[in-house]
Amino acid sequence: MLRQMLRAKIHRATVTEACLQYEGSITVDQDLLDAAGILPYELVMISNLNNGERFTTYAMAGKRGSGGIVLNGPTARKAVVGDKIIIFCYEFYAEDEAMRHQPIVVFVDEKNQIAPKPQ
Repeated sequence: MLRQMLRAKIHRATVTEACLQYEGSITVDQDLLDAAGILPYELVMISNLNNGERFTTYAMAGKRGSGGIVLNGPTARKAVVGDKIIIFCYEFYAEDEAMRHQPIVVFVDEKNQIAPKPQ
């Protein structure tokens, strides 16, 4: 049996831009994608802490070090600049792998730069 488990998340990122006139996705600073192990075009789920919206889309790589978190296309309707979001990425694991699996959690500061785990 396979179990779908959280593989990685980027916790409490701040939306920096919403671009409705785009094909659709979320653009994330490449440094954050690397830290979380999320690949460009990989499926991600987004949870908006400000309004409770949850939606899925795919990740796109943004400028490294920019702190950019940009909602593109229809996803731009799901949040406004300044909203806090969590970006989740899931994977299927065999039962024995699932029992010992620990997800990657990337914490960010107010400028979407990698930060230590809050106390």
